[in-house]
Amino acid sequence: MKNIYGLLKLNRYIHNTHIKCFGIYCLHLFRKRYLGIFIDPVLACNLRCKMCYFSDPEKRKTMKGKFAESDFPLLAKSLFHRALKLQIGCGAEPMIHSYNMELIKLGKKYNIPYISMTTNANLLSDDNLRELVEAGLNEITLSVHGVTKETYEYFMENASFEKFHNALSVLTEIKNKYPDFKIRLNYTVNRDNLDELKDFFRVFGGYKFNLLQIRPIQKMGDTIYDNFSWHEIIDKYDSIIQPLKKGCMEKGITCLAPEKKDLTEEGTFTDNSTVVESTYCYISPRYIWKNDFNFSTDTYETYSKRTKLGKKLFANIFRNTDKEKKDKKTLNYNVT
Repeated sequence: MKNIYGLLKLNRYIHNTHIKCFGIYCLHLFRKRYLGIFIDPVLACNLRCKMCYFSDPEKRKTMKGKFAESDFPLLAKSLFHRALKLQIGCGAEPMIHSYNMELIKLGKKYNIPYISMTTNANLLSDDNLRELVEAGLNEITLSVHGVTKETYEYFMENASFEKFHNALSVLTEIKNKYPDFKIRLNYTVNRDNLDELKDFFRVFGGYKFNLLQIRPIQKMGDTIYDNFSWHEIIDKYDSIIQPLKKGCMEKGITCLAPEKKDLTEEGTFTDNSTVVESTYCYISPRYIWKNDFNFSTDTYETYSKRTKLGKKLFANIFRNTDKEKKDKKTLNYNVT
């Protein structure tokens, strides 16, 4: 299943959590893939983005550790055969790690349908970009939080606007050779960079990319930038985002962005906590999926048998999610 964004659309259209949990149970029962594996090979970053917890010195002290190359085959053997997607880079910069290509090759060895990487692009070179794609990377996501050089380098401290453009230029060339390879841009929007989106295609329209995600700012710890209010964003949201969505449609670009109503307290949120709990597999040098999972001795099957995971997934079908709807809402993203 390589149409990951088709799954996102389907997830949005199916509102009943019990139906989703029934589907997950069936996939587990029939030994099919349903896990999304999200791995941080190293807990470090070369930037100090002002909206990110890496701008907090105290938080940075806790972000330590990296996997050895010898760990990857064990991780792959234990979990990759049940993965629908492998995401490299979640809360840190994966390009600091030296063995991303080996990780991608292992993903391909275990036939993971979709392998993606998220990066700030400032450590990418012509050579390593081509090597990653040739190894089997299906998608790369680049973080960009400003349309102008001034705003980009202000929010993404230590980053180079020129390096970002160079990465996009090389990726555009790569897409000419690998047309199925996907490029995604993630833009975290706040009150100080929202207006710049009016010029997004004037600045970036010459590059080939497939997806654009607009992510309203959310609190990520004691960050340097601390205006997390959506009120000023809401006031201008439709006048800026709707033309941007239209531009994406005209260029055949998938746009992931919440609707204006989703940013209000009474807006539409998705109760996906039970689904996420069942399908989200986070891996870092400090944590592997579950507290009692040992990747060097366990496999998905041995862990499932030991912990009676199937029974838990079955029980989720009938789980009362009323409390979760109050406490664990996640923002809806419309896929257009």
